[in-house]
Amino acid sequence: MSSPDFIAGRELRTHGARIAGVVSCVPSKQVDNDSFAERFDPSAVRDVVKMIGVDRRRWADENTSAGDLCRKAGEKLLAGLGWQADSIDALIFISQTPDYRLPGTSFVLQAALGLPTSCLALDINLGCSGYPQALWLGMNLIQSGAAKRVLLAVGDTISKMIGPNDRSTTLLFGDAGTMTALEASPGDAPSHFVIGADGKGVRNLIVPSGGFKAYDAAADERMIDKSPECLFMDGGEIFNFTLNAVPKLIARTLEIAGSDKYAYDAFLFHQANLFMLKHLAKKAGLPADRVPTNIGEYGNTSCASIPLLMTTELKDRLKKETLQLGMFGFGVGYSWASAALAVGPLDIVDTIET
Repeated sequence: MSSPDFIAGRELRTHGARIAGVVSCVPSKQVDNDSFAERFDPSAVRDVVKMIGVDRRRWADENTSAGDLCRKAGEKLLAGLGWQADSIDALIFISQTPDYRLPGTSFVLQAALGLPTSCLALDINLGCSGYPQALWLGMNLIQSGAAKRVLLAVGDTISKMIGPNDRSTTLLFGDAGTMTALEASPGDAPSHFVIGADGKGVRNLIVPSGGFKAYDAAADERMIDKSPECLFMDGGEIFNFTLNAVPKLIARTLEIAGSDKYAYDAFLFHQANLFMLKHLAKKAGLPADRVPTNIGEYGNTSCASIPLLMTTELKDRLKKETLQLGMFGFGVGYSWASAALAVGPLDIVDTIET
């Protein structure tokens, strides 16, 4: 498969909007690697963990959804900002694990948070690249004049669709929900984005069943002994796509933003796999001390991983400083998205548990 052409991707810019606050919410249930001792051979667990770098992860219980996690984060966020619910002009829910097939979870959150009927409510099906895309969408609503305050609910409970006997996914994924507040800020510097997709990678990371199109799993030898109702991941294909494409995404993002890598305080990558992250940073020549990770503690939390990095690894600095951040999301679709922007000081930045 040919690599995606990032030069032909959408290179975008917004102005007049800022991030005011971010809150992440993770389940209280912590699952460490010892929990899999009876299910998998211990040596096999050690081999997988050495590659992915996950020591523990948070899993939601059967009664807790991604929408629930985002709602808890949203309640904390609005209280910390001192924003009234009726001041919110739009809410965008980014997830691949919605509460229901219909209606959209954005409507559930609109009602639960007491947002006005004039509030735009949108659901968007995005995974690993979702957070930079959500930022671009929300900031564009503000730039256009359609909104002054926007909430981005970004989260997934991937644990609910992994096969219990599939080491590649069971050991990797964790659950989290986040809420980010955007508001109009005319004097702020522009934010830069690169967004693209290559749909030829669709079948390499997929849940075949549950939608409204028949999927012939028998025609795909990789699906032998796999449940079509569970997440299937071709790790080799995903790995090759990422290592080939993301360094180009990094270089192009820095180029269009007009700053070199040393002008950035941190580079926030989707927490896909620890070995992969280290390799990406090295290949792109990024200073290792400016590439924070938390995959060891939380696992791969899909679209929530970048804001979760902000509320864990950068929490103290974002409360007090303005940081120049590069954000890079990539994966399912295939899809990719980046953001280069200044963030902080934030009125609230926190991680809570259910």
